[in-house]
Amino acid sequence: MNKDINKNLGEGNVFSLLMKLSLPMILAQIINVLYNIVDRMYIGRIAGVGVDALTGVGVTLPIIVLISAFAALIGMGGAPIASIKMGEGKKEEAEHILSNAFTLLVVFGIALPAIFFIFKDKLLYMFGASEKTFQYANEYISIYTLGSIFVMFTLGLNSFINSQGFSKFAMITVIVGALTNIILDPILIFGFNMGVKGAAYATVISQAISALWALKFLLGKKTILKIRKEYLVPKLKILRPMILLGLSPFIMQSTESLLQITFNVNLGKFGGDIYIGIMTVLTSVMQMMFLPLQGFTQGAQPILGYNYGAKNIERVKKTMKYLIATCLTFAVCSWILAQTMPKFLILIFNDDPTLVNEGVKCLKVFFAMQFIMGLQLPCQQIFISLGKAKTSIFFALLRKVFLLIPLILILPRIGLGVKGIFMAEPIADTISALSCFITFLIYYRKLDYDLS
Repeated sequence: MNKDINKNLGEGNVFSLLMKLSLPMILAQIINVLYNIVDRMYIGRIAGVGVDALTGVGVTLPIIVLISAFAALIGMGGAPIASIKMGEGKKEEAEHILSNAFTLLVVFGIALPAIFFIFKDKLLYMFGASEKTFQYANEYISIYTLGSIFVMFTLGLNSFINSQGFSKFAMITVIVGALTNIILDPILIFGFNMGVKGAAYATVISQAISALWALKFLLGKKTILKIRKEYLVPKLKILRPMILLGLSPFIMQSTESLLQITFNVNLGKFGGDIYIGIMTVLTSVMQMMFLPLQGFTQGAQPILGYNYGAKNIERVKKTMKYLIATCLTFAVCSWILAQTMPKFLILIFNDDPTLVNEGVKCLKVFFAMQFIMGLQLPCQQIFISLGKAKTSIFFALLRKVFLLIPLILILPRIGLGVKGIFMAEPIADTISALSCFITFLIYYRKLDYDLS
């Protein structure tokens, strides 16, 4: 085992270690989001059809998010358990988890595209496509789904690289693909006049490069945990806890898909295609706002998991405090940016006057309480990192399924119209974040007993 990494996880200065592991992950998150954001920036500026093309790609987001959700089910379900096993000194069990995870990623990477292609047309219309936008949605998702196995490898395996404390290598996994995407997008979209198809091909090629890097690392000499052929055959006793814990991030992301469908359908009904385009932009802005939070939570995961497995309660508590404080700070800063510079954020993606003017109004409402997510996201990740599957699953469901989706359906129908759809977000954020934080405080006080 790499003794230096294990020593740092178990003995190094907690705040310094959190920064060391988080900053590469934040950079990786920034570059990772560029996969989709750069696509949308260029697509929104295709001459003559930019708004329709941007809206069409927005219609495909539920499928893209669902593919990522299956990767999270395996990667974010298996990696925390592998970290805990490493803390307990059980390397062989951790490698068994990694190898079984790889097998499941292969299965999902083959099965999901087959299912999507059978129902593709019906799904796109169900998700909010119109006669004007279907062509662009169909072009993009047809190519993207063919390369979904690379998405599965990149997202799923990268969690295991990060869980060992190799945050820089996890960052490189994302960087090599994202830089390729940034270079290929303008070449294929405009240089070869491929339009939306060019954006999709650029994304698939980029994800393939990232996937090969992750595989090379986990089969190489630098990794602590390796994918081993003798552990590839799936075993229920390995898969069951992995899937159970992974249900929380899976539900978080798959319900994001359901949420996007609900948004698109209701925005199309009460506002029209232009508001689906606005929501595509706001979703992109939200991804940018949450980058630091996601980076910090991923950086904290190996520290929390390792020390929880080693029953080092003081380091677990310190990591929790630092994680929540840093996430809340960055969430407040992002919220201030969104409220003071909404037009600038919209113009990054499209300069159509109608979209910009309406988008600014919608953004201010949509992001009214986003700062409070600086409490929910770290607390929810803490529950995942410590193997508290049921708690994390509940809060994954609370915000989106029990609160946000019903509000999207109810508010526009009681006289608020399209504005009510955007109002649903801050109401759900406030209730769910405060509930999650209060539950965390209760658990924090019982932590000594939990680790005794």
